[in-house]
Amino acid sequence: MLALRKTAAAFGLDFQDIPDPPPPGPAEVVLRVDAVGICGSDVHAYEWTAGYEFMVPHLPLTMGHEFAGTIIRNGTGSGFAEGDRVAVIPFVFCGFCANCRAGDTRNCLQREGIGLTRDGGFQREVRIPSRCCVALPQQLDAEVAALTEPLGVGMEAVLTGEVGLGDTVLVLGPGTIGQAIALFARLAGAARVIVAGRADAPRFEVLRALGFADLVDVAEGPLKDQVLALTGGRAVDVVLEATGVPQSLNEGMAVLKKGGVIVAAGIHAAPLTLPLTDFVRMRHQLRASHGAERRTWDRVLAHLGRDPEAFRPMITHRMPLERGLEGFELARQRAASKVILTP
Repeated sequence: MLALRKTAAAFGLDFQDIPDPPPPGPAEVVLRVDAVGICGSDVHAYEWTAGYEFMVPHLPLTMGHEFAGTIIRNGTGSGFAEGDRVAVIPFVFCGFCANCRAGDTRNCLQREGIGLTRDGGFQREVRIPSRCCVALPQQLDAEVAALTEPLGVGMEAVLTGEVGLGDTVLVLGPGTIGQAIALFARLAGAARVIVAGRADAPRFEVLRALGFADLVDVAEGPLKDQVLALTGGRAVDVVLEATGVPQSLNEGMAVLKKGGVIVAAGIHAAPLTLPLTDFVRMRHQLRASHGAERRTWDRVLAHLGRDPEAFRPMITHRMPLERGLEGFELARQRAASKVILTP
């Protein structure tokens, strides 16, 4: 079968013809991939930017970690039936390390990443542990279900930032994670959600389609000036970062209220230089958010099941797997927001 794979520690991906997956073992399933998204981290691995060296011992491998599909072969004790439709949690915990034995599976010491350290969804069929599967609401189609993983990342960042009723929230980064953060900040009761980006017209258009009007393009002027102009000079309550640009955290803190929370959710290829005296005097709280708890997946799918059309504008391009490299270039050049591939 055709697979889109990372084969070397260098720029690019390659199409390869690989064997179908072997039969599932106990508590495993083989999934037919119905829809898979191209993530920003996939693009970073495609470009081979700093921070993805952990993949090297596992190459070559099939990438793709935002996907949904149908179980077509079932191992014993999987808890699912053939024909069940599921979204995939792309992290595999070992179940044996000290953290897993303590019930802290999210922080498994031997955790594997589907699409990053083991084969993922850029292929027609994939074998995965059944514990990574989450059943889909009946009315939810595959392409929107494939958004569950990035939406979970966004919701987890909002929960980490403790966004509350009436808050003014600044989201740094208009990409998929920024869009997810904005959506769940609004659902958490934020009175105003401001989203900032740089010369990113296609993604600003997606945000408008999602119902966001307070959009700031830092190519047109300093972030601080534009945000304070929108708020009438009032600092924001929470800043949520999804840019991957370290300096954006300092720019966000410049408009954050005293004692306010700033959450870093982006993956950064360079360190942050933090003005610690200002940070301490302002009592700013810098937090990190990565991935999503299992219960967050359930909450995301509940929202998707109730109103899938509220999330569909996030998807701007749909194409077969055979055009996957084109999809990567569209995402890399920021000509697309979310690209969904069909293997």
